[in-house]
Amino acid sequence: MLVEGSIEARVSHEVDRWLQWLPRWRPGTHRARVRLCQKCFGSPILAAAGLDIDVPHPVQHAFSMRMKAIIDGAVDDYTARNLPMLHREIRLAEERKARRGYRAGEGLDPEFRGLELDPEPVPDQPFLFTLTGLEADAAAAAAEPAPRPFTPDEKEALREEVRLADEFAKQLGRRICIELAQHRRRIGNAVERLVEPQVAELLADLDRELDAPGFI
Repeated sequence: MLVEGSIEARVSHEVDRWLQWLPRWRPGTHRARVRLCQKCFGSPILAAAGLDIDVPHPVQHAFSMRMKAIIDGAVDDYTARNLPMLHREIRLAEERKARRGYRAGEGLDPEFRGLELDPEPVPDQPFLFTLTGLEADAAAAAAEPAPRPFTPDEKEALREEVRLADEFAKQLGRRICIELAQHRRRIGNAVERLVEPQVAELLADLDRELDAPGFI
């Protein structure tokens, strides 16, 4: 089990880091995506923080990735100490990734992790190349022999370890949601002060463009 108070301290720290990043956020001027972000849409963590409604996705995503990092780190620690088969498979998978020549999403700041690497395609306007394609090419070039298949007993044991890791992550997510209730006021105040005026200005600019003479 985690040391009591460590999750509370980590949540507070990551909220602080997000609040430090928020003044640097600016509304995007590029074409918005159509696809929903699976990491943010319907997230109970964003709901617990009060960021689930009328908040730009980049602001939401930056917050959810910081909370996800808390969960991932704790689950990694739990797995290393309690789930030897799963820990071994994760370690081997990371070693295989490390041998690739190119990983497009490596080294990104938390605010940008988990975002799609390439813009959505436009009909009849093919890309010369994509970051996802370059990463796939690097993975294919570093292809390695398939690992030894698991025995039925090993498969069952690994499934049980995956279940335990998932349950631990869910429990931790619930603890984070409870803790975020203590931070809702300062999160909401920061959004009201730093985000909402920029969104209002963007909408005002759009209204001025629509009202401009000659707009069709």
